[in-house]
Amino acid sequence: MGFSRDLLRGSLDLVVLAELSCGERYGYQILSALRARSGGRIDLKAGTLYPILHKLERDGCVRSRWDESAGRDRKWYGLTEKGRGRLAENTREWLDYARCVRGMLGGEGAAVEGAV
Repeated sequence: MGFSRDLLRGSLDLVVLAELSCGERYGYQILSALRARSGGRIDLKAGTLYPILHKLERDGCVRSRWDESAGRDRKWYGLTEKGRGRLAENTREWLDYARCVRGMLGGEGAAVEGAV
C-alpha cells in the first residue's frame, strides 16, 4: 500500500534530491529507484516527477544534460552544489519535524495502535 498524495506532497522534492545525491540519473531510473527504495510505497508517475525536476532545475538545485550515446535521447539529471545544500538543510528540517510529530503522537506507533 502506498502513501497518500497529501502525505507525499511535502517530501517529494526531498526524496528526488536524495536519489540524485547517489549520482546522475535519467527519469525512468529515478522513478524505479524511488519505487525500489520505498518497497513500492512511493510509485510516482512521470507526470508527477518531471514537473518536480523542472522546478528543481529552475531553482538551481538540479542540472540536466542530453545524452544520445545509448541509441536514444535521454535527459540526465544531477545535483548542483546548491542542490546538495538544499538536500542537507531540508533533511535536517524534515527529521526534526518527524521527531516533533512522533513526540506529539506519543512515540512511534502509539497513536496508530490506539486508533485501531
